[in-house]
Amino acid sequence: MKRIVKMISRGIDYPETDLVILAGGQARRMNGINKLLQKFDDQIQLIKIHQQLKNAVSAVWVNSHRDYSIYQKMIPTIHCYQDDDQGFQGPLMGMKSAWTYVQADYVLFIPCDVTFIPKRVVEKLHQALAKNALSDVAYVEINGVALYPFCLVKRSAYQTIQNSLAQNKRSLKQCFSELHGQGVIFKNHALFLHSINSLDELQQYQQLKSIHI
Repeated sequence: MKRIVKMISRGIDYPETDLVILAGGQARRMNGINKLLQKFDDQIQLIKIHQQLKNAVSAVWVNSHRDYSIYQKMIPTIHCYQDDDQGFQGPLMGMKSAWTYVQADYVLFIPCDVTFIPKRVVEKLHQALAKNALSDVAYVEINGVALYPFCLVKRSAYQTIQNSLAQNKRSLKQCFSELHGQGVIFKNHALFLHSINSLDELQQYQQLKSIHI
């Protein structure tokens, strides 16, 4: 029997969902530092993501190839897994690998370098999937920008994801098109950068935030 997560404050039900933080990249433009353990804002990314989403999911995972002991010291309940195949093949590999470990039939994936997490994001992504029977994925759009790695994926997407990787196709956009992906629109007019991909972007982001505080 599938467990239902109930959002008590709003009385909204949706299927059991796990969270996977995608942190399996090399972070070459960040000189190899682990972005999940950095402070973009006032909190370390791992803590920020966990605190904002832990009550909306059943379990929290980190897709990473390093620093497991640090993650688990900071959050003892957290789970970790590596990509099925080595070689840093991108977020699609992290998504494909998740289904070897998670028990839930739905996974919310979120990139480790995200700067803004919309309120009720899990609920709204579930609503989008519920309205589109053919869709196996719903992804976040913020201010008109599609954040494909920030998405809710059904277990039934596994074969299509695996086929894409087998054909050396690693584009989330292309794969999600095959999965009848649904974009869910969110707005944040105070948002400067959706994610941090380089040290220059981090410096720019922090400078802009300090100006607008």
